Amino acid sequence: MIIVTSGHVDHGKTALLQALTGTDTTHLPEEKKRGMTIDLGYAYLPLADKILGFIDVPGHEKFLANMLAGLGGIHYAMLIVAADEGIQPQTEEHLAILRLLQMEKIIVVITKADRASSAQIEQLQQQIQQNYPFLTDSVFFVTSARTGQGIGELRDYLSALPNLANTDKPFRYAIDRIFSVKGAGTVVTGTAFSGKVQIDDTLFLSNGEKVRVKNIHAQNQQSDEGLAGQRLALNISTDFDRTLIARGDWLFAQQPPQPTERITLQLTAEHMLAESQPVHIYHAAAHCVGKLNVLTAKAVSPSQQAYAELILDKPLFLAHGDKLILRSGDNKQLLAGAQVLEINSPKRHKRSEVRLNFLQHLQQAKNIAERIDLYLQSQAVAVCDLLWSEQLCEFQLDEIITKNKQVRFQDWCFNHDYQAQTTSRIVTALSDYHALHADQLGVGKARLYRIVAPNQPEKLIYHFIDELLALGKLQQTRGWLHLPEHKIRFSAEEQALWQQVLTEFEQQNGQALWVRDLATGLSREESEMRNFLYKAGKLGYLTAVVKDRFFLTENIYGYARLVKKILLEQGSISVNQLRDELQFGRKLTVQLTEYFDRCGFLRRKGNTHILRDGDMFDL
Repeated sequence: MIIVTSGHVDHGKTALLQALTGTDTTHLPEEKKRGMTIDLGYAYLPLADKILGFIDVPGHEKFLANMLAGLGGIHYAMLIVAADEGIQPQTEEHLAILRLLQMEKIIVVITKADRASSAQIEQLQQQIQQNYPFLTDSVFFVTSARTGQGIGELRDYLSALPNLANTDKPFRYAIDRIFSVKGAGTVVTGTAFSGKVQIDDTLFLSNGEKVRVKNIHAQNQQSDEGLAGQRLALNISTDFDRTLIARGDWLFAQQPPQPTERITLQLTAEHMLAESQPVHIYHAAAHCVGKLNVLTAKAVSPSQQAYAELILDKPLFLAHGDKLILRSGDNKQLLAGAQVLEINSPKRHKRSEVRLNFLQHLQQAKNIAERIDLYLQSQAVAVCDLLWSEQLCEFQLDEIITKNKQVRFQDWCFNHDYQAQTTSRIVTALSDYHALHADQLGVGKARLYRIVAPNQPEKLIYHFIDELLALGKLQQTRGWLHLPEHKIRFSAEEQALWQQVLTEFEQQNGQALWVRDLATGLSREESEMRNFLYKAGKLGYLTAVVKDRFFLTENIYGYARLVKKILLEQGSISVNQLRDELQFGRKLTVQLTEYFDRCGFLRRKGNTHILRDGDMFDL
């Protein structure tokens, strides 16, 4: 468990920690020279059943970024106020930051009691309680590092605090220091936000590189594992230059997605906020700049809450519920505290009534199950996105999906309403297609996907189509999808003509024929022959690869099987290769290949073609 100290410069934070733990947290030569904390300092207090960790943050305004880097993943804080000086400007800013980060408990410690009278101390305590109502229920301690007053009582109180960190979630660790140790290699230090890590575990760095944990120091002690809420030093094995690791990077148990550049927040304003303004953003040990867009009003007054969008100049690894501190564009004024509601938020319709209602429900959701229910209201969501945004393990997500009576198919989750709506759109789209093209047998699976739901996962829509086929609500004839009641037929006269046309095709040894050549050969009007051949195409007997040029469909299927065989062996096929295999002219081969691309069977990739829909042309 970790406790952070905060307060004005020279109010005795470092001296208090030295009295509590026996450790001087100053480590930089400049700190010892100037007698003030510049970077984060650490001290540890071994107890019977646990080890308390303390983070000593800088009190000077110039080093606020370092102070904020020490607050990530911390649940408890001590506000340090010198008895002889009282509340100072930096005390107020630190206190506002602790309040905006929604610390579980803020302990007020009045230091340097030997420099003030009892009356002064009592007056200071009353002043703090009156001016800062949220500290009314806080515990107050009066201490002196020089005389030892109150140190024992404070130590006993801190030792009894419960550990609030969550060890059930995937491991997530914010790096704030990187250095090399002779004989060990790269060592990183930081705070574990969630989960646990063990020696020999493989973790993912922010850049996606894998690292192996060789050794662990938890709370300054050698350990076989590190837990959430602990200060950890990890000796890691890397295959790349350690200079690529910097403060603000992360280590994760699960492979991270692309960091987000656009997020939705619920914020609490500390100062007046305009509708759109530049801000500095602090998250764990990371710091970047961005643009803040308030969604619910043109301006937000101090202490008011609002929904806002944050567009980041540098992408961050954020998850739902993460806490941020926002400062002004010149980094001189604390603007707001914020909590992440949604990562990768939409670019359009962000202020619509539907959108704002969704955010309100998301903010009011009591648990992860309710939030996932909201995510799946009208769409399918990738499993990896749910795992990341809610920081869940696979089995935890599966339990929630089962409890919510939702569905997981391969890499997507969705609810039954979404499936019903999508399948209804598929059937309606086919019905509309038949109404417009009554003389055509149907459409290929790939084209139906593009008609119905081009923005949804392709494999998922194919899955819904397969289920409709299994239920008999759709039928597939020679690879074409259609409704069961949709039929087209030849008349008796047309059947006789078809036998003549078929004979002509059989004499061509698999080659294509033009409308005009067939019309001439059978002594028919060209327009009459054209209409007949296109009807034969709709019945599936013929296939037009270009206007007025037809193959026997059975030959097309044979060529498709040949192409599939080649693709299975080689992965792709070129026009020249297909020409050599079929012994066609180049022009006809190009026409055939382009038809395969057009109908969704193949897809062009550079100068070759790869398989797009392997189900097409299956008998």
